[in-house]
Amino acid sequence: MVKRKPGMARELRVDPAHILDALPLAVAVLDENDIFCSVNYAAEEFFGSSKALLLHSNLYDILPPDHPLFLLLERARRAGVTVAEHDMILEGPRLLRRGCSVQAAPLPEVAGCVVLTLQDESAARALDQQISARNAARSITGMAAILAHEVKNPLSGIRGAAQLLEASAPPDDRELAVLIRDEADRIRAMVERMETFGEKKLERQAVNIHRVLEHVRKLALSGFAPHVKFIESYDPSLPHVQGSRDQLIQVLLNLVKNAAESIDSMDRPDGEIHLTTGFQHGVWLSATSGRARANLPIFVSVRDNGPGIPEDIRRHLFEPFITTKAAGSGLGLALVAKIVADHGGLIDVDSRPGRTEFRIHLPVYEDPPESNH
Repeated sequence: MVKRKPGMARELRVDPAHILDALPLAVAVLDENDIFCSVNYAAEEFFGSSKALLLHSNLYDILPPDHPLFLLLERARRAGVTVAEHDMILEGPRLLRRGCSVQAAPLPEVAGCVVLTLQDESAARALDQQISARNAARSITGMAAILAHEVKNPLSGIRGAAQLLEASAPPDDRELAVLIRDEADRIRAMVERMETFGEKKLERQAVNIHRVLEHVRKLALSGFAPHVKFIESYDPSLPHVQGSRDQLIQVLLNLVKNAAESIDSMDRPDGEIHLTTGFQHGVWLSATSGRARANLPIFVSVRDNGPGIPEDIRRHLFEPFITTKAAGSGLGLALVAKIVADHGGLIDVDSRPGRTEFRIHLPVYEDPPESNH
């Protein structure tokens, strides 16, 4: 056995096909008639079809003939250069991918052949939103502690002084004293609401997510959304999720209330809120120091047919004090983000005019390990 010296490069003979299959990027080779000649594993997943079915089939079978992707392929062939397009929507009878990065490069060795690479950037956007949500949760936790400690005590003194002034002030000045008292009460109420962001240990238990959704639906119909049509699509085979029933009710009630208010803003008689649950493989939360990766296979979705979320605030939606409501405090979705993060889950949003969907991914409940003592 010959030992390699430090610094010596090891020569490996690797099949290029194995390298392509290891790439997370979808790669396909199309001939001059846009027929698939080669695809890697990521392309099979991207198109939702096996290699056996894709090979020798035509891209026209997946996308309509007038799709912009065909112009992109033609430009690559005609100019002999790599052509790229970002944020492209690939929609056909059997495919729906939004926000895709597409790149077409001519294959010099074979006339008319093009190497097509495709990447769905929605996962990256969801990760950015989740990082933003978690940062917002951490910043609000610290803010809550500071406010509770530094603001509430002086506020009590200010309110007491305002009451004394109100009792002894002449009529013209009494209105100012009342204003000071009312503003002190308003700030105290906000501080008390912020205290809900404090770091408290989550009491985890088995929660039937469908009972939570049914409770939220009944509250909505009997309160703020009696005129909205609820459409439920549940997977009855789902196991229990791990978390706090009361906090999950708070999260979903907030999302449903936002959806109802969004519909109300359009004054549309056909307002709908879709409540959906399901099992989704392959959703994992990256590990933190000393902890294993968390599997988040259960999802809960709240979707409405309101006007959608303005694009300029979509990326900052889970940050504190960001709101589209005239009288909103901007703390509701920040609190949602924190509670979901405390559950070890993920939340993302997909919005466009006429359709906004919030999706929460949660862990399955696992029985605690039995003690040997």
